[in-house]
Amino acid sequence: MKNSRNMVLIHGAWQGSWAFAAWTPLLQAHGWKVLAVNLPGNDVSNADSSQANLDGYTAHVLRVLESLDGPAVVVGHSGGGMTASQVAQAAPERVSALVYLAGMMLPSGISYGDVIAQCRAADPSFDYQGIGPHLLWNEDRSTSSVPLDAAMALFLHDCNPTAALKAASRLCAQPESGRTMVNQLSAERFGQVPRIYVECRQDRSVTLPLQQSMQQLTPGARRISLNCGHVPQLACPQELTDALLPILNEITDQPLMELRAPLINA
Repeated sequence: MKNSRNMVLIHGAWQGSWAFAAWTPLLQAHGWKVLAVNLPGNDVSNADSSQANLDGYTAHVLRVLESLDGPAVVVGHSGGGMTASQVAQAAPERVSALVYLAGMMLPSGISYGDVIAQCRAADPSFDYQGIGPHLLWNEDRSTSSVPLDAAMALFLHDCNPTAALKAASRLCAQPESGRTMVNQLSAERFGQVPRIYVECRQDRSVTLPLQQSMQQLTPGARRISLNCGHVPQLACPQELTDALLPILNEITDQPLMELRAPLINA
């Protein structure tokens, strides 16, 4: 049995399903059924912010997958990569492939902060902080938001200026519980799912050394390297489509059982 051409898109911090609006029509034109989620406690979601954590995010995406007619490619942008990984751990039979767009592809038990600390120890001269120093916090530091100028400079610097300003203006407050997350993964489940990492060489948020470190820590992903910033689905959606879909077509054209040999030791 072949895989279905379903694709579920998971946004990163401070975003919503709108983050994929420029890319979705290109995917649909190639025959993909695309569903972009709004994670609990983010953007227009009506869910209680108590569900803005890895368990709540994973459960939400699993409900979306259960509504589909077959397995789906699950795409995680930035911090959405952590939810994508956990979804594959929870239901590998429902995930035909994982795609990380400058995404947090982390080993079991390792946080993004841990990766930053490891990279800083190896090269203290490089600035790995990304958006962190620019964030605005509520009184108890349970929620953060991104100033417009920082979003334009660090997330959207290489996007069309009008589209960038629209996207920066839509960024929403983010519960910190939805950022400080740690995956729990196994080779027997997560490790069986084919993975693709879309590396963004001009990223000023999840900088290239961090992306490369995560690929080394979680080996086995096929790599696409784009000369763009943090948001390839807005900066260069056609280039992203042209690079990604041939690999996905190769994966989805294979019988499902051929894809289920362990790919990593998580």
